[in-house]
Amino acid sequence: MSEATYDDLAGVVDLFGALTREELETALDELAFKQGRETDGDALSDAISDAVDAYYLVPYEDDETDAELLTVGPMAFPTLPDRAEDLPHILDYPTREVPRDELATQVESRLRAAAASAVQTGDDDEIARLLDVTYDLEAWADTDVGSIRERLDAALDAEGQA
Repeated sequence: MSEATYDDLAGVVDLFGALTREELETALDELAFKQGRETDGDALSDAISDAVDAYYLVPYEDDETDAELLTVGPMAFPTLPDRAEDLPHILDYPTREVPRDELATQVESRLRAAAASAVQTGDDDEIARLLDVTYDLEAWADTDVGSIRERLDAALDAEGQA
């Protein structure tokens, strides 16, 4: 998937603040209909999963409702796909606000686990990708992930010297 596609997904989510995966899939299906295109449910699901993996969308675990909501992540620059501005008028979804500090904590925890896994497996490409995420996460949220960045940097340096 391209970054533009991920940014479009983030743009649709941004219209509502946060959506469940099912709501996002329905919104994307409705958008495709408005654009005169057919949708492939599996491709939509894969695109959403890929956007989550790439930190363009991030899951937020809402303890009050036990729902997982997707919201705009630190790597995204949300763009509004053609005709998406009509979605809030067509779909009866609430506009949701996700507590930014809780979301940042959850994203940082996920990033810390992903970094540990990448370092353990020696996956240089993943380490480099996650290193980029650390910079964007700090710009996106009031958080300090310097310790994660240091671990990733050290892993890349060690690989380069081996």
